Amino acid sequence: MPAPLPLALTMGDPNGIGPEILVRAFAQGDVPGGYVLGDAAVMRRAAAWVAAADNARDPATHAAVLPLPVALIGEPADALDLPPGVLPVWPVPGLPAGLAAQPPGRIAADAGRAAAACIRAGIAQVRAGQAAALVTAPIHKEALAAAGEPYPGHTELLQAEGGRPGEALPPVRMMLANEELKTVLVSIHVALRQAIEQVTAENVLATIRIAHAAAAGWGQPRPRIAVAGLNPHAGEGGLFGDEEIRHIAPAVAAARAEGIDAQGPFAPDTVFMRARAGEFDLVIAQYHDQGLIPVKYLGVEQGVNVTLGLPFVRTSPDHGTAFDKAGLGCADPASLIAAARMARRLAGA
Repeated sequence: MPAPLPLALTMGDPNGIGPEILVRAFAQGDVPGGYVLGDAAVMRRAAAWVAAADNARDPATHAAVLPLPVALIGEPADALDLPPGVLPVWPVPGLPAGLAAQPPGRIAADAGRAAAACIRAGIAQVRAGQAAALVTAPIHKEALAAAGEPYPGHTELLQAEGGRPGEALPPVRMMLANEELKTVLVSIHVALRQAIEQVTAENVLATIRIAHAAAAGWGQPRPRIAVAGLNPHAGEGGLFGDEEIRHIAPAVAAARAEGIDAQGPFAPDTVFMRARAGEFDLVIAQYHDQGLIPVKYLGVEQGVNVTLGLPFVRTSPDHGTAFDKAGLGCADPASLIAAARMARRLAGA
């Protein structure tokens, strides 16, 4: 039986809540066998903020809370040998100096540069078989752009750098999931006008195929896939738009011809409720907000972002950097914990 592998977690944008929710998750013992790729000083600062927030609640009723100890590790496997109550940090080489001196809640090029470096290091370690899966803490897209990164978000960076050397970029899709609903998106971080242009039979069929293959990977070989329409009432027979007739319905028919249990297009204002009630296992959404709003409405704290189509498992919390809460030590780690648990489950680790 192979030895267990640790779980890799990136620190995210150092000026956001990523370091703080990591501290809370490790302090609560909810990331067994995990370690953080990041900057030790940033993580110690976050640990101090979390301890200060806990001590400020009602200092008369409990003993003083000490900051969670941060332990530097030389190899990812070292995280498995550390006792509970310690935050293992693998220091990513070449991070900008002075990250822990930056004020929290600010967009900064150095912060974006550090976040991207941690992601790349995590990809390399998972691809090398040093970690079971990758969980990424939130990054800020403006900070990423300020750092000169050519990718608008996590998904695009993972696609560009997570494939196999010498091969074409893997077709990837974003899935947002909780215990009640799973949605997979045809397009991701593009303007709405561009998203509509990307609703083609080819893109919809590729999304159905990726979702079907991913479900098989997590033990659901024949998922029931519902495909949402683009227009109100799924176009109402062409009265409100014909993308359903020209693109979506042909993609569904092609998928069914391949043996995939795909159905639709369905009216987007009811299909998510039908899936939540158990009629379908997955919903294909035609653009970013169409798919994310239903899942987030059910509770951001339980939502998990999963990148489908990569040669490894990657998950992340269903929220952003929350700059307004950064430095207060009070951010809720629930979505990060859910992401770590789903990563373990999907990776079979």
